[in-house]
Amino acid sequence: MLEAFGLSDPGCVRQNNEDFYLISPNGAYIVADGMGGAQAGEHASKLAVETVASFLENAPSPDAETLFQAFRQANLQVMKEAASNPELEGMGTTLVAALECGPELLIASVGDSRVYVYDGGELTSVTEDQTWVNEVGRRLGIDEASLKTHPMRHVLTMAIGVSPELRVHSYTLHPHPGELFLLSSDGLHGVIDAGVIADTLSGNGSLQAKCERLIDAAKQAGGPDNITVVLLRAQ
Repeated sequence: MLEAFGLSDPGCVRQNNEDFYLISPNGAYIVADGMGGAQAGEHASKLAVETVASFLENAPSPDAETLFQAFRQANLQVMKEAASNPELEGMGTTLVAALECGPELLIASVGDSRVYVYDGGELTSVTEDQTWVNEVGRRLGIDEASLKTHPMRHVLTMAIGVSPELRVHSYTLHPHPGELFLLSSDGLHGVIDAGVIADTLSGNGSLQAKCERLIDAAKQAGGPDNITVVLLRAQ
């Protein structure tokens, strides 16, 4: 059983919010970070999240394969909408989801939105970014300092809605009481480092208070992007 709370903020620079998140009473927790011109990014993230939630809700007994198929369906829906409306052409979105399945927490991700585990004072990233930096730059041996300013640093290697061929990363966690799980868009983890996130999650306090502090920390660091956080606490 998980306690959950989420918040999303446009940040300090952007007028609109292309992030979208959902906390489902059925035990699904989803974050998406949309991209595309005009309102296309907002449309992509909302459509992807709602498609996954609907798919899971209608499944008789959701499992890891169901979650994977839900991501595939979201990919098809975003591509279909983009193809049918010139104003939405080129839209896409990252997508990360956590699904309660018995004693397990199933994770699926596409793009660079992340899931972290915070336990015993330590913050660990569960997901692996599908980005040029992570999948190409680091393998080429480019040092971390150079990667932070590299012209390809914001390029995704995979996203929902950009290709019929979808690579979904999947993980299985086994929550224990007191453990925290953070789902975030890169408006958080791309702006403040893991140490700041860990410090913000430490100590007592409600999930709402922790979410508010995380968003405040990203905004104090400039808030250049939309910021979304969903926090889960195992009971």
